Amino acid sequence: MRSQWDCLLQNLGEWRGSFTRLSPQGEVLEDIPTVVSLEGLNNDQTIRQIIRRFQPSEVEEKVLEYSSLGRGILLFENGAFSQGSIQWGPSAEFGAELGFIESNQRLRLVQLFNRDSQLDRLTLIREHLAGTNPLERPPLTLDQLLGKWQGEAVTVYPDARNPTSYSTTLQLHCEDGTRLVQQLTFSMGESARTITSAAKINGNILHFEQGSQPVQVLLLANGASATSPLQVKPRQAFFLEAGWLIQPDLRQRMIRSYSEQGEWLSLTLVTERKVTT
Repeated sequence: MRSQWDCLLQNLGEWRGSFTRLSPQGEVLEDIPTVVSLEGLNNDQTIRQIIRRFQPSEVEEKVLEYSSLGRGILLFENGAFSQGSIQWGPSAEFGAELGFIESNQRLRLVQLFNRDSQLDRLTLIREHLAGTNPLERPPLTLDQLLGKWQGEAVTVYPDARNPTSYSTTLQLHCEDGTRLVQQLTFSMGESARTITSAAKINGNILHFEQGSQPVQVLLLANGASATSPLQVKPRQAFFLEAGWLIQPDLRQRMIRSYSEQGEWLSLTLVTERKVTT
């Protein structure tokens, strides 16, 4: 297995793209061209990161250097990662970034909550390596997600215990064109657990309203999706999720899970393929 630092090195390079700021309803508020470069120094023992944002009137530049990883970040072997708050608490800003990498492309999603613990804004970041051609996928639609998906999940933990692997099955179908029914099964060895839930369909937003903490899914540009609670509530476990439809039959989802006490528990990457429509 690669070390966490070696996983980070999968992201080295000059990444060109844009930061697209979105409202909690997925409306585009701002789109800023960007160049993010990550360079290995001292035999890759140090990383220099330069972020350039090309505003209409100026170029903003931020330079970071680091030789160790913070407590809020975890990575997978292919370089996919999530960084963000390790603890939710009332009256404090809170959020996380979830990032995928596929060949010469990255897709990153930032979800931020305000001091009232309400979903406040999102940023969708689409990037490709300099010198390669960007592949712009169409906006994600519900029709693309319907069907049966079989996947493999890997969960990593902030306390550095060994990762957990298990199989998943996700089935999505529509009822009356207004309601989405989702059935998710986790299988590990001889045991299996199934969770069934339903959502109201409202354009590019899916509203999961059962339970005590409503969750919404935004279907976004470039095959992306964002799953968030509308408001984080005390003494209730919750999760943040991002998805990326890489190919019509290949999707990845990343889930950052928190406990009832607001403590960051784990990070899961699911790679799933559509087996039936």
